[in-house]
Amino acid sequence: MSKNDNESGISRRNFIKGLGGGIVGTATITSAISGCSSSQVGPHGSKIRGPEKTKISLKINGKKHSLEIEPRISLLDVIRGQVGLTGAKRVCDRGECGACTVIMNGKTVLACSILALDADGAEIETVEGLAKRNKLHPVQKAFVKHDAFQCGFCTSGFIMSSVALLRKNPNPKMDEIKQGVAGNLCRCGAYPNIFKAVSTAAETMKKGG
Repeated sequence: MSKNDNESGISRRNFIKGLGGGIVGTATITSAISGCSSSQVGPHGSKIRGPEKTKISLKINGKKHSLEIEPRISLLDVIRGQVGLTGAKRVCDRGECGACTVIMNGKTVLACSILALDADGAEIETVEGLAKRNKLHPVQKAFVKHDAFQCGFCTSGFIMSSVALLRKNPNPKMDEIKQGVAGNLCRCGAYPNIFKAVSTAAETMKKGG
């Protein structure tokens, strides 16, 4: 032991012992992480899923889909890429524009910002599921009537937000309509026509149309 070691309170032996403990601890953590599989249970009793592909079940527009997915992919990836429903659009891909809006368990969500794994067992509605027996939903009809779209990238998101709004509030005032679609961005600036379309759809739906 050198004089400097003694003065600092750190000996070569203690340093080497501490380093060895760190290596063992790191190896243990690494081993635990690499050994995780879908069959293991987490510290709070929850099932660990991944990193390999795992099975989920989604009910989309009334149809059940049993899927095998990578845990890292979003709900939007599954809806568009695996189920083949492309109405929900990938535009900003960061939860800012609302073009990927769908209804999950009765509430609007941004499909690009939710892991498909977290939607396991959920009921999903996309714009493709609104029309029944080749008859457009009143909101869809109103969007056509009032020319409430231009490029069309934002349209399905606006429609889904509008449908969710009218289910919750069948008689919205204009301020409530604006608030209801506030999470959706129209780069073409068709907002006046969109607001008119939602108001018209509300009137139609009240009459049973």
